[in-house]
Amino acid sequence: MSRRVQLEQMIAEDPTDPFAKYAYAKECESEGDLPAALAGFDRVIKEHPDYVPAYFQKGQALAGDGEVDDAAEILRAGIEVARRTGDAHALGEMTEFLESL
Repeated sequence: MSRRVQLEQMIAEDPTDPFAKYAYAKECESEGDLPAALAGFDRVIKEHPDYVPAYFQKGQALAGDGEVDDAAEILRAGIEVARRTGDAHALGEMTEFLESL
């Protein structure tokens, strides 16, 4: 059974688990399925708007695909969430990455 299928089962068993959804998006990205990865990150952001890593990973994925403006937009949103939730580490990482675009 593939990692992706295992993660799909985990999500089906506990649809409230943001990490399983995030891990699924990361797995899609690692398999080269960028549309599914972006959709997965969008799902995490929509259903768990304080899950900061999803913003950063989506921003990196978009930037890697040449979508710099879209990457900057999601990174700015993530920076605001990180600031509001007190996640200084993610705030610093996303700010640095945004400045590098």
